[in-house]
Amino acid sequence: MASSVSLSEPIHHVALSLADQLPILQIIIPFITAPLIVFLGVRQLAWPLAFLASVLCVVTSSLLLKQVIDGSEISYQLGGWAPPLGIEYRVDAVNAFVLLLISGIASVVLFWARLGLKAEVPERSHALFYALFLLCLTGLMGVVITGDAFNVFVFLEISSLSTYVLIAQGCHQDKRAFTASYNYLIMGTIGATFFVIGIGFLYMATGTLNMADLADRIALQHDNRTIQAAFAFIVVGMGLKAAIYPLHLWMPNAYTFAPSPVVAFLSGTATKMALYVLLRFMFTVFQPAFLEEVPLIEAIILPFAIVAMFASSISAFAQRDLKRMLAHSSVAQLGYMMLGIGLFSHTGLTATVIHLFNHGITKAALFLGVGCYVFVVGGASYEKLKGLGKTMPWTSAAMVIAGLSLVGVPGTAGFVSKWILVQAAFEQGWWIFAFLIVLSSILAVAYVWRMIEALYLASPAEGAMSQEVPFLMLLPLWALALSTLYFGLFTDITLGAAKAAASGLMSGSSGMF
Repeated sequence: MASSVSLSEPIHHVALSLADQLPILQIIIPFITAPLIVFLGVRQLAWPLAFLASVLCVVTSSLLLKQVIDGSEISYQLGGWAPPLGIEYRVDAVNAFVLLLISGIASVVLFWARLGLKAEVPERSHALFYALFLLCLTGLMGVVITGDAFNVFVFLEISSLSTYVLIAQGCHQDKRAFTASYNYLIMGTIGATFFVIGIGFLYMATGTLNMADLADRIALQHDNRTIQAAFAFIVVGMGLKAAIYPLHLWMPNAYTFAPSPVVAFLSGTATKMALYVLLRFMFTVFQPAFLEEVPLIEAIILPFAIVAMFASSISAFAQRDLKRMLAHSSVAQLGYMMLGIGLFSHTGLTATVIHLFNHGITKAALFLGVGCYVFVVGGASYEKLKGLGKTMPWTSAAMVIAGLSLVGVPGTAGFVSKWILVQAAFEQGWWIFAFLIVLSSILAVAYVWRMIEALYLASPAEGAMSQEVPFLMLLPLWALALSTLYFGLFTDITLGAAKAAASGLMSGSSGMF
């Protein structure tokens, strides 16, 4: 049984060391650095401060993971107020791993943005960009670490409001970024409203907001209509935030017109965080016993997961712009994750959790590669990509590696996810789902091949010159591309964390998160 370690006591009881304050430092560091960048107003300091803050978050996440890797848990009580009255930050091996993923992708993307951002956002806006980036990072990590349901909403809004402005920064290249940002704002606000209404219903029925306490009280009143309504509102609200089919219509334009570092960061973290919250509420707050009594799995999740895998893959194939293709592909990949949930088994949830990670690093690599193309040729349409495999060999090679992971070729991270998902389908005796997973992967081959065809088989545009992006932009791109190979060959870390997560989810453990 996991032990619980409380790291916050009233100040007159115990003197806290810096190591004891790691959970709150994880949030405070980027949250304080963001306004500091704006108040200083020194453009040359914006990137160093933002990058330093993200690296410190990586260090903090690593130290937290080291503390809980043995199966223990950290319960940090803000202000010394014990839950359920006080706000609690709860850390275990699983969400410490997710914190490391989010902060790690943020650091890699910020390293790339040092040079890459100049091609898409004027330098006069860089300080604002980096401040907003850190606020978004704060919100994403806060959602993951908190053990308070309303606190999830607060951090969700911090990340969302900053994301709307970050997407609008793409207006310097294309004015349609304003429309994309506005549409996302409307849809995101509807999702957040649904979510907070659900939280309100839960508080009305239970009188508490602490997640562990909610789980205990909900277990005693499954037939309560207020709790059932809360469940529906929370699932729809987070479904909008996660861009789960058919609640995904905001995503293609948002990803197409946002600056490349924004898309690389959001594609690797934001929708995954929303799906993570959905998992947390479904399995650790409402718990599996509740899910068995509602028709959500068979009637909604499984059908829409299958439709997403095929409809969004076909839409991806039909696109003429690489950014938009990758956006539709993300919806299809979320379909795989939802299918893992729909299989309602330990192996299925293992596939979902590991795909959260594997798809995160794969998509971040692909969108950084797109950013490299935008940096050189000013766009990502297939027409502009023609022949760039020859003129930009290093960027294109990394894109091919990440593309193979997206397809699920053996030896890549994407293959591990899909293989476990196929295993889950066979375990349930649903061979038809295994067949559909393989068939939808063939569609992924088709749209990834369109990219490879444009890069390597089409003739370069007339007058095109051989030009590669600077080494400092290639470094983070290749770090992510090679990580898709590493985690495809060495799965001990990711698969171990995913199996632990699935065990906690299926057991309905409130201490899981």
